[in-house]
Amino acid sequence: MGGEKKIIYFTNKNPFNSKGFFYFFTFMKTRVRYFIIICIVIFLGLFSRKLDFVPLFIGDILYALLIYCIIRFLLVHSKQIFVAVLSLLICYAVEFLQLYQADWIVNVRNTTLGHLVLGQGFLWSDLVAYTFGISICYALEKVQFNYFNKRNIIRK
Repeated sequence: MGGEKKIIYFTNKNPFNSKGFFYFFTFMKTRVRYFIIICIVIFLGLFSRKLDFVPLFIGDILYALLIYCIIRFLLVHSKQIFVAVLSLLICYAVEFLQLYQADWIVNVRNTTLGHLVLGQGFLWSDLVAYTFGISICYALEKVQFNYFNKRNIIRK
């Protein structure tokens, strides 16, 4: 009994607990949280294309964030590094697919949804933006995961 460490987990039933929305948001069911993030990112991405003063690479970063969150939503129990690599591969595949210029895919890209999902033309800078966006997602998720795991455990 003398030198043993005992781990006590918090079982706070009220996640609001006067700490605000972000505290509550971290304890929300994981798929619901990612769904909310996906909706916010879609809104921000569409809004970023309407404002002239927002650089175009911000939209590419948001696109990468969207792909990461969609993959995370679908593969919620997968490792973070796997989701990051898979998301990056999907972003790169979509970008390299823009080099393919068959008539049928050009017709798909001429639609609003096709333009938003598949893009219009290949740019090397988009690959950098995708890498940066996925890296941001991975780092934020890693920090959030480590912070709240350490915070919710008291060692005595």
